[in-house]
Amino acid sequence: MENIQSKTQYSGIAGKTVVVTGAAAGIGFSLSKAFAEQGAKVFMIDLNETALTEATDALKAYQVCGYAANVTDDEAVRAAFERCKNHFGLVDVLFNNAGISLNKPSLEISMAEWRRCVDINLSSLFLCSQEAAKQMQLHGRGAIINTASIWGLNTSAERTAYCTTKAGVVAMTKCLAAEWGAFGIRVLAIGPGYTRTALVEKLQQQNTLDVADLERRTPLNRLAEPEEIAELGLFLASDAAKFMTGQTYLIDGGWDANGFQ
Repeated sequence: MENIQSKTQYSGIAGKTVVVTGAAAGIGFSLSKAFAEQGAKVFMIDLNETALTEATDALKAYQVCGYAANVTDDEAVRAAFERCKNHFGLVDVLFNNAGISLNKPSLEISMAEWRRCVDINLSSLFLCSQEAAKQMQLHGRGAIINTASIWGLNTSAERTAYCTTKAGVVAMTKCLAAEWGAFGIRVLAIGPGYTRTALVEKLQQQNTLDVADLERRTPLNRLAEPEEIAELGLFLASDAAKFMTGQTYLIDGGWDANGFQ
């Protein structure tokens, strides 16, 4: 499903300013591409400057701007959103997609590893949401969409740090939706299941991830494609979802419904 373009034109996206974090690869790149194809102005933030340059070059036919920043640094986040405002205008949509995984026995997790997981998976979302909301409330509207995970609503051994941070994303989404609805700001989250990204393919080649078992465990018998995750993101950011806020939407091929098989 490579190079798939959405066949649906979503209302309320063309001409809007969209910020995507973790935008250089995987789901983040697919999101950036999908929004750009819908006519949005996409401000792509990523820590990896080389990968970000390659990503923006791939989308040079569209209105995109790359900005290398550490989204766990509050000063860097403020500078990024100021740059976006000056380049494209006030933010309309924020897609908090930056995140890392940490699968390790809990007794072996160092505090440095724990803090890094919390900083990237949870604190960075709050920092970016704050800066986006400051701009969104100026024009009385906006949508913030957070990338949670199936592991934000489930638990597993040796995923304590990851599950905890993603559950925090689910809770924060509800809290901010309740608080910022008065400003016309919607806050939602998506919960992807296992998705066929370059990282997953690398882990498969290294025999550290059993994709065949994951596919067996999933009722639809396959992994998600990044473009399918992006399609949900487009819908939630569009006018079609303008009465939707405060919820987390799983896109997992039935993983959650299947229980632990």
